[in-house]
Amino acid sequence: MPASTSANKNHEFARCFESNKVAITAPFHWLALAFKDITHAPLLSLVYGLLFTLIPAAIMFFVYQSGTHLVILPAAVAFALIGPAFAAGLYDVAWELEKGHSPTLQHSLKSMFRNPAGEWGFAFLLMVVMIVWMRLAALIHALYPNVPDPTFEQLSAFLTLGTLVGGIIMVSVFAISAFAPQIMMERRVDIMTAVISSINAVKTNFAAMLVWGALIIILVILGFLTGTAGFIVIMPLLSYASWHAYIAVIKTKKPRGYE
Repeated sequence: MPASTSANKNHEFARCFESNKVAITAPFHWLALAFKDITHAPLLSLVYGLLFTLIPAAIMFFVYQSGTHLVILPAAVAFALIGPAFAAGLYDVAWELEKGHSPTLQHSLKSMFRNPAGEWGFAFLLMVVMIVWMRLAALIHALYPNVPDPTFEQLSAFLTLGTLVGGIIMVSVFAISAFAPQIMMERRVDIMTAVISSINAVKTNFAAMLVWGALIIILVILGFLTGTAGFIVIMPLLSYASWHAYIAVIKTKKPRGYE
């Protein structure tokens, strides 16, 4: 009977993992550790960096084809939202380095299927959110004044609604995606457990996560300003740092044996 109870507890749906409280400056430490990871696995980082650069390049192509700069912001937000779901390979590289192993491309690719239902289900969820956000952005664009040089007063409705909707979506998705992909990859739990744990961790470390979110936005904008070339370094950097954030914030019952 006790064994059965223990088994049910281990497979409990929608659990919430406890989280550590980190300093507001912790995100800078995560980035410093990420830089070290890049130096220890330069070739793998370059491969994934080039791969990930294709995503923002496609977004920039869409911006060019649309013929308007007004889709740049929602496109940038969409990329910031969906990026973490496809970083499992880079999480594995950072994980292997922390365990003192030599990361390989084959091993990192396999990590994308450690928890296929959870990882790909979550990726699909973010894809849906991205599509919804882009559709909402298109609807909000209808409020843009149809005059050559609109005044701030004429733009107010467009800017207010766009900022409000975009802000709500961005904060919400950041809260659920900050740690959910890492949790599902390492612990192979269900989506709800990962999402609830991520939201709790962000709430517990609100100040630090505010800084982390700001750093992500700044680096993503920097990537677009470099014509997406900067993402060759930025994407591995953010992915490695996200893994270190997970290690620092989400508690484990037993020490992992590495920092």
